Amino acid sequence: MSTERRTASTSLPSENRSRPVPALLYRRRSSDNIDNLATVSSSLLPAFGTIVDDANSLHLRKYIIAPYDRRYRWWQTFLVVLVVYSAWSSPFELAFKKVATGSLLPVDLAVDAFFAIDIVLTFFVAYLDKSTYLLVDNHEKIAMRYVTNLWFPMDVVSTLPFHAIYLLFTGKMHKGEAFGFLNLLRLWRLRRVSELFTRLEKDTRFSYFWTRYCKLICVTLFAVHSAGCFYYWMAIHHKTSDDTWIGAQVHDFEHENIWMGYTYSMYWSIVTLTTVGYGDLHAENTGEKVFNIFYMLFNIGLTAYLIGNMTNLVVHSAVRTFAMRDAINEILRYASKNRLPDGLKEQMLAHMQLKFKTAELQQEEVLEDLPKAIRSSIAQHLFHETVETTYLFKGVSDDLITQLVSEMKAEFFPPKVDIILQNEIPTDFYVLVSGAVDVLIYKNGTEQFLSKLGSAEMAGEIGVILNIPQPFTVRTKRLSQVIRISHQHFKQMVLQHNADGKKIISNFIQYLKGLKKEMLEEIPFVTELIDDFNTENIAPIEGAEYHEAPNNSGEENIEGTSPTSAPSSDILPVRVIIHGHRPDDKTNDGGKMGKLIHLPDSVEDLLSLAEKKFGKRGCTILVADGSQVEELRALREKDHLFIF
Repeated sequence: MSTERRTASTSLPSENRSRPVPALLYRRRSSDNIDNLATVSSSLLPAFGTIVDDANSLHLRKYIIAPYDRRYRWWQTFLVVLVVYSAWSSPFELAFKKVATGSLLPVDLAVDAFFAIDIVLTFFVAYLDKSTYLLVDNHEKIAMRYVTNLWFPMDVVSTLPFHAIYLLFTGKMHKGEAFGFLNLLRLWRLRRVSELFTRLEKDTRFSYFWTRYCKLICVTLFAVHSAGCFYYWMAIHHKTSDDTWIGAQVHDFEHENIWMGYTYSMYWSIVTLTTVGYGDLHAENTGEKVFNIFYMLFNIGLTAYLIGNMTNLVVHSAVRTFAMRDAINEILRYASKNRLPDGLKEQMLAHMQLKFKTAELQQEEVLEDLPKAIRSSIAQHLFHETVETTYLFKGVSDDLITQLVSEMKAEFFPPKVDIILQNEIPTDFYVLVSGAVDVLIYKNGTEQFLSKLGSAEMAGEIGVILNIPQPFTVRTKRLSQVIRISHQHFKQMVLQHNADGKKIISNFIQYLKGLKKEMLEEIPFVTELIDDFNTENIAPIEGAEYHEAPNNSGEENIEGTSPTSAPSSDILPVRVIIHGHRPDDKTNDGGKMGKLIHLPDSVEDLLSLAEKKFGKRGCTILVADGSQVEELRALREKDHLFIF
C-alpha cells in the first residue's frame, strides 16, 4: 500500500472506515486505470440496488490488501510455480525417500516457508461478501472467516515441515514411511493451479484453446507421475523384491540409481495409461494386480476426459465450416427439388458462402446482446461519415443522420447478386459503403444497362420516396457492403424533422433532374412531379403505404399492397391523379394517363391547377365511382379525380 493511501485511510472517521468498500470502486483506484476490461471478474460486480459511485468512495483500512491488487496477484502467480514443484516432489519423495531427507530437504523447507508467509498474508486480505458483493476490510471478520474455514487447517498441515520438526525435537532424522504420506498433504496446494486455469479460461487476453490444452497436459502428466511413484513404492515395500513388476526385470533394483527407478516407473505408467500394454513390465503379485485394476479403471475415465476435451476444442474451431457445408447441401437439394435456374442457384450459393465468410465481421449475434447505446455508437463510428456524404442527406441536421444510422443494418453481397428487383415493393433503400453495383432495367424482353453506382451512392430510394414499385434492378458488380434502412423507420424519423424533410425532398428532386433521360422515362409521373415541385411548399415525407387505385379511366394501375387510410394533409400534400373529363368518358384524353399532382389546400386552387394542366376551366370534381368531392380532406393518396 502506498503511504498516500494509508494516510487517507487513517484520516477517515471510524464510523466510515468500518463500512465495507465497494468492490469496483477500489479496483479502479487500486490499479489507477483498468488497461484491459477482460480483467474484470464477474465476482466483483455489485448486487442490484447497491449504489457505487464517487460519493461512496472509501479506502481500505491500514495493512489490508485488496484481493485483486496487482502485487498480490503476482505473489499468487509465484506460489503457483511452487505448487508445481510440490505436485512433483510429494509423490517422488514417497517413492524415493532418500531424497526427502537429502538433496530435496532444503528446497522443501524454502517452499514451505513461502507458503507459511502466504498463510500470514491471508489474514490481511479483504474478501468479498457474497450477500452484498462488497469488500470487507474488517480485521476481525477476515480472521474469523479464514480460521473457521477448512482452508486454514489444511493450509497449516500442508505447510508444516515434519522432517525438520522431528529433527529439531529428537536430534536425528526420521526415515519412516509416515513422513512420506504426511508430505502428500502438500497436494492440497493444487487448488491454486485449478483456480489459475479457471481465471485464465475467462481472461480474453489468453487463448482459450491453448489454456485448455495446457490444463489437459498438466492433468495427464500429474496422473502419470503419481501412478508411477506409487507403483514403485509398492515394489520397494514388497517382501520379495524379485516378485515385483520391476524386480522381475532389474535384479536388486533397490540399490540402483534413483533415476533408473523413476524412468522405469514413468515408462510403465505411460504405457499403461495409453492402453498399449507391451507386457514387458507387468504385475507380479496380488497387490500390484489390485493396483493395476484401479489404475486402469481410472485411466478409462481420464482417457475419456482427455479425448472429449480435445475433440471439443478441435471441433469447435470447425463448427462454422460444418454449418456452412450443411447449409450449402440444403440449398443444392432445394434448388434441385424445385428445378431452379442455374443462375439463381449460383446466387443462393454465393450468398450463403459470403454469409459465413463475413460472420466474423458482422457478428450479429454479438451485437444483438449489446445495449442499444453501444450498438448505436458502433454504427456511428462505422457509417456516420458515409451516410452524411450521400446526396439525399447533404445539408441535413446531424441529429437526423445520427438517428438514421442507428437504425441501419449492414450487409454484404457477393458479385452478380440482385439487391433490388425491378417492380418489387419498396421496403428498404440502400447506401453503398464499398464495392459497385449496376442499375439495370428489363425492357422489351432484354436487360439493359442504365448506370453504375459506387461508394456513398444510394439505391432504392426512388421507390421509397415516391411510394412506387422499384423502377430498376440493382445488381452487384463485385463484393459490396451496403447499409439499409426500412421505409417505415425512415419516414417516421423524417416526420419529426420538418426542415430536414424539406431539404431531403429538395435534394431528391435535384437528383431526379440530373438523371439520364432513359432513366426518367421509367419513373411514373416524374415529369409532373419535377414541374410541380416547389421547395418552399414541400413538407416532410408522409408515412402512407402505396396502394392500388381504382381504374375506371383506362390508365394503368399503380401496383401496391392494400388500401390505406388517407395521410395527414398537414404533413405532406396528398398526391392525386387528375383527369380533364367525366369518369365515364374514356376518349377525351386520348387514352393517356392523368396528371399526378400534390393536392392543394382548397377546391378553388385545385380547379385553377386543373385549368393550367388541361387548358379549360372546370367546375365539378368527381371521384372514380362518380361521387362529387366537397371536402379535399376526404381524399386518399393517388385517388383519381375527374374535373370538368
